[in-house]
Amino acid sequence: MKTLIIYTSQTGFTKRYAEWLAEKMSGDLLDLKDAQKKNMEFFENYDAICYGGWAMAGSIVKAKWFLEKATNWKNKRLAVFCVGGSPNDNPDVDVFLQNVITEEQRKYIKVFYCQGGFNYEKMKTPSRIAMKMFVSALKNKKDATEKEKVMAEKMASSYDISDIKYIEPIVMYLGENDMIEKNDIEVDAVSGATMSSEVIKAAVRDALRSDH
Repeated sequence: MKTLIIYTSQTGFTKRYAEWLAEKMSGDLLDLKDAQKKNMEFFENYDAICYGGWAMAGSIVKAKWFLEKATNWKNKRLAVFCVGGSPNDNPDVDVFLQNVITEEQRKYIKVFYCQGGFNYEKMKTPSRIAMKMFVSALKNKKDATEKEKVMAEKMASSYDISDIKYIEPIVMYLGENDMIEKNDIEVDAVSGATMSSEVIKAAVRDALRSDH
């Protein structure tokens, strides 16, 4: 199975996850700027394509290009992962993931979230100023909730909560077809009869999907 990981990164967290994914999947890694220069024939060589960007203002940065191209790749395994400063177990993450793609896109694209962090030193000036203003406003909010206070304190300086373990659900999903192929023919140990490949495929899919 041939896999392509495409990414865009500003402060390095998304790039780190993309590199982890490419290594784990033994896939190819491509910066979005380079991917945009490729013709459609180039992408036909891949069985699975995954795009990674960072979270900003309720969306995934520069995901529009991938989502538009993906309409031509419905025969492939497709995924999008987003990297943000919130922990994976933050309830807001689930709400975010529900809204970043449409119901139609959800039929052929799976979306994932990976906790990253903040790196003010590597942020572009406009982004850094905007974040500092947001944190300042949050700190000075008179009716701030406890959750908002904790968030403001955490976001006041750079931090890193990225972890390679968060790529595992993505790896499982992208590699599902590969695992199905490996289990395409299986002999029943009791009867000695060869099981139907369709039965096996359905069983493998159910087992894999129960994990994420």
